[in-house]
Amino acid sequence: MSMMKTALLGLHAETPVHAGASSAAYGVDLPIQREAPTDWPCIFGSSMKGALRARAESVFTEKQMVRVIFGPDTDRASDHAGAVSIGDARLLLLPIRSLSSHFKWVTCPALLKRFGHDCRRLGITGVPQDSSVPDVPIEEVLVPEGSGPVFLEEFRLEARTGGTLNAWIEAFTRLFGLSETDLKRQLAVVHNDLFSILTRFGLPVNAHIALDNDTKTVKQGALWYEETLPPETVLYVPVMASDSRAADVNLSADLVLNHLTGTLFEQHPYLQVGGNETTGMGWFRVHVTHA
Repeated sequence: MSMMKTALLGLHAETPVHAGASSAAYGVDLPIQREAPTDWPCIFGSSMKGALRARAESVFTEKQMVRVIFGPDTDRASDHAGAVSIGDARLLLLPIRSLSSHFKWVTCPALLKRFGHDCRRLGITGVPQDSSVPDVPIEEVLVPEGSGPVFLEEFRLEARTGGTLNAWIEAFTRLFGLSETDLKRQLAVVHNDLFSILTRFGLPVNAHIALDNDTKTVKQGALWYEETLPPETVLYVPVMASDSRAADVNLSADLVLNHLTGTLFEQHPYLQVGGNETTGMGWFRVHVTHA
C-alpha cells in the first residue's frame, strides 16, 4: 500500500460566504458554522467535500472519477470508500474593520501555532516553527510595520512591530497567493482572547425579508438575520489522498490528488461553498500547495 499524498488548499474569500449551522444562536437566525471548543468560524469538512464533489461532477469528463475519488452515492455507500480525506476549512486571517486602514487581516498566536502544526502534519515545508509564534499582551497588537494606536472595531490597541512576522508573511504569500505588500500593511496579531471576541462580534449579520408580490409589503414573519464570513477571509483545507478503493478502477494516490487539485482548478481556480449560490455568495479563490 502506498503512502498517502497530501496537499493544502488555501481559500481566499472574494464574496461573502454563508456555510450555515443547524440552529439559531446569539439572536442570529442563520449563524455560520463554528468550532465547538473555540467558537472560531470554520467550514466543516462535510461541507467542503460536498462543494468539491459538486465541482467535480461539473468538470470531470470521466464521470466515474467522481465515484472513485469521493465515494459512491448514498444508496451505494457500502460498495467502497472514497479515496480522499477532506478536512475542515480552518480560519487563519479574519478581515476586521479598522480606523487605521481600510481593514486589517487579524490572527492570533493560537491560530498561527495550529496552522504550523497542520502544515507539518501534511508535510508542507517553509512554515515557521512554534518558537516563531509571537506572544502578544491583550492591550497590544503586533504589526509588521508602523507605530501608534491601532483601532480594531471598538478596541484601541498599542502597535508593536515584530521581526518574526516576516517569516509568516513569506509563508502566507507562498501558500495563499497573497500580496506581500498588502500583508505588510494589513497583518495584525492580537491576543487569543481578543481574537475570540472579534470572531463573535466582528462578523457581518444582515437582515433579510420576503415581500408579498401583491402588496409589496413584508410577508408575515418573513424577517430573518443571517451571519456571513466577509470577503477577504482566509482559510485553509488539509487534503489527503490514498490509492483508489473501487474494484473497477485502479488509481494511485498521486493520480487521485492530481485529479482533485489539478483537474478541478487548473483552468478556473475558484470554488463556491455554502448557501445563497444564486445571489453570488460563497466564492473562494483557491491556491493549491502540494507536499
